[in-house]
Amino acid sequence: MAQDFYQTLGVQKNASADEIKKAYRKLAIQYHPDKNPGNKEAEEKFKEVSQAYETLSDPGKRQQYDAMGHEAYTQGGRGGGPGGFDARQAQDIFSQFFGGGGGFSFDDLFGGGQRRSNPNAPVPGDDLRYDLEIDFEDAMYGADKTLSLPRQTECDACHGSGCEPNSSKKTCPACGGRGFQTLSQGFFSVRQPCRSCGGSGQVIEKPCKKCRGQGRYQVNETFTIHIRPGVDTGSQLRVQGKGGAGLRGGRAGDLYVFIHVRGNEIFARSGDDLMCEVPVPYAMAVLGGVADVPTITGKAKMKIPAGTQSGTVLRLKSKGAPSLRGTGRGDLHVRILVESPAGLSKEQAELLEKFNASLTAKNTPRQTAYSERAKRFLREE
Repeated sequence: MAQDFYQTLGVQKNASADEIKKAYRKLAIQYHPDKNPGNKEAEEKFKEVSQAYETLSDPGKRQQYDAMGHEAYTQGGRGGGPGGFDARQAQDIFSQFFGGGGGFSFDDLFGGGQRRSNPNAPVPGDDLRYDLEIDFEDAMYGADKTLSLPRQTECDACHGSGCEPNSSKKTCPACGGRGFQTLSQGFFSVRQPCRSCGGSGQVIEKPCKKCRGQGRYQVNETFTIHIRPGVDTGSQLRVQGKGGAGLRGGRAGDLYVFIHVRGNEIFARSGDDLMCEVPVPYAMAVLGGVADVPTITGKAKMKIPAGTQSGTVLRLKSKGAPSLRGTGRGDLHVRILVESPAGLSKEQAELLEKFNASLTAKNTPRQTAYSERAKRFLREE
């Protein structure tokens, strides 16, 4: 026997009750005699782990074991040695742990002992996903799109039964209609789905020739969907009944269309708001004026205040994207880019130099303030 019950179970001395229970569960199944017929070493190991669990799972016995130590505890008759802890005791502990009397099923051990659902109940079809890329204009104005995709559809020859006309299903002779078969060996019994009927308990006498007994088959289907104004990348459209066909009368699944909107060379989008950049002449930025601005509903006039600086953002209310909820529109945010004149003639350059020379600090407040900050940083007089 091992000289330490904790080592036998492979746990630390401060292990919790749950950790001890899990360790015993694993080792008891691994070394059970019925799983290792004729293996004396496994049988002894099974008795060791059972004895260790019997002691450490009882708070009172564990306290005595920790206080006295392995040698004193076992020699004192409390734990017993190999001869004092026989296979029957080990089997009793095993049965008490897993429940039941003279045996147990792996189905019970791992949760399979729960009530089985009806294997012939209708099964809903699978939901499908389709990724659709659309233009920016389609997202703004709405559009109809034609989709073509492969999907499982109910067989129109057998109406989903899988049987040839004038034939039906019969009770599976292999499992007697139970849908499972039980294999037993000594103490263990393992339940598994019937291979003949796949767990349904029924077999088809004459499989449908068109769907080969499946009750459905794959087709390439083409249909049209409507894209509502206001959709954006990440929007999902649900098309009921256009997923995979169900089994045994189960409803068809749904098709989920995931929208991806292509970028646009003029507009960027943030929710229902749109953003764009509009370059304006230098003179308009200085003197003020009216600029033409593109919107998704047509050309709009925007007032440019005198003295507008490059980078200024102006807003056109309700000129953004339509709300997918159907209530109003977002705003259009216009970033002004002041364009400096390029390719000036000699006469234009001379006029601009005269104009520039006539400017005072009052005309260039931002430049003046910046110069003052720079002087303070450089500690200039």
